[in-house]
Amino acid sequence: RARQQGVARRGRRAGRRRRAPRHRVRLSVRVSPVRSVRPARVSSSEQDALYGYTRDMSISGLALILPAIRINNIYLMGEGRTLEILIEHESEPIVIYAVPVRYERLEEEEEADKGYLIGVRITEMTEDDRTRFTALLK
Repeated sequence: RARQQGVARRGRRAGRRRRAPRHRVRLSVRVSPVRSVRPARVSSSEQDALYGYTRDMSISGLALILPAIRINNIYLMGEGRTLEILIEHESEPIVIYAVPVRYERLEEEEEADKGYLIGVRITEMTEDDRTRFTALLK
């Protein structure tokens, strides 16, 4: 419990360091670990993905609600871990590559959301995906 509270306290301090404004947007996401550095190879198996949703978004990052922080034996918060995040959007998903920067287990009795809040920093997306993503923030 003390560790969870420490993570939450760090999260509040991190909120004061944010440079980009957050927008509360709830969209469905599919999160998969990237298996190798270049070229990026993502497992296409449904067993190697988690499904959740966004809590809020900014031009530089996302807050995701996911049911777990592990996919099989892969720890999503591992050092050097890159995640591929597919955001459901109209006819084609927005594909984002991001690195996890923090997580917090959500207490079911205290939060409407269940599972884990995972903060990620966006590292890469195509120009087309960036345009569509930015439109969601307006």
